[in-house]
Amino acid sequence: MGREIARVMGHLAAGWLERPTREQEERTDLLLHMLDPAPDAVVADLGAGTGYFSFPLAQRVTHGRVIAVDIQPEMLAIIERRKAVENVTNVDTLLAGECDPGLPNGAVDLVLMVDAYHEFSCPREVMLNVARALAPDGRVVLVEYRGEDPDVPIKRLHKMSVAQATREMAAAGLELVSVSGRLPLQHVMTFRRSQ
Repeated sequence: MGREIARVMGHLAAGWLERPTREQEERTDLLLHMLDPAPDAVVADLGAGTGYFSFPLAQRVTHGRVIAVDIQPEMLAIIERRKAVENVTNVDTLLAGECDPGLPNGAVDLVLMVDAYHEFSCPREVMLNVARALAPDGRVVLVEYRGEDPDVPIKRLHKMSVAQATREMAAAGLELVSVSGRLPLQHVMTFRRSQ
């Protein structure tokens, strides 16, 4: 749909996801506050990597579940080790296929993708499956580095514009309901199933 798909960041770069400066650089704390899932929500962290967002989300959905989804078993192994060390019981790991995340139909309240969607090998197929997985009032929150902003110090291949994201989500039956520019480097785009 008019863009080149970036390569998946491999598990050997996992340290970059957990860098000590990330919260300050990206204001991940603000993003977590903005998501505001219900305590009983089912949240899918799609492209979970090391679980950077999965674990704080698990603290917020105290009566719900977080499904940490990734295509790399090595990343999921990192999450499983952390679950054991921290005795976290409401995070489940799910090994996804490249074109199907394997989420249960109609059961997910929030699907979060942080700087991952632009790397999906089959973005349309994945998003069609995500749309099917959404609960009736479910939402998709797509967080991507701002493609429109040349001052965001990320390679063009790893950025997305709101227009591009909206076009691609529409192809999967999802419509844009809001865009937030509150983060210093990224768009926070919320989509729901088209009516």
